[in-house]
Amino acid sequence: MEVKVQIKTEYITLGQLLKLTQIISSGGEEKQYIASHNIKVNGEGENRRGRKLRNNDKVEVDGKTLIVCSSVISR
Repeated sequence: MEVKVQIKTEYITLGQLLKLTQIISSGGEEKQYIASHNIKVNGEGENRRGRKLRNNDKVEVDGKTLIVCSSVISR
């Protein structure tokens, strides 16, 4: 299942994305959740909660594909 996640900034961190999409409920869960789950960003494994995600980045987690859609154009 693909879900488009609209953000109003140039980027969002992986941890913030997991909270925004309610995959986790608090920042305290980020580190443990990311360490114990197979998360891919643009097809490559990722374990950094601070990974910056920008427009059109795809995050695969728990059978879902989250697509970041930013309304801010980077220069």
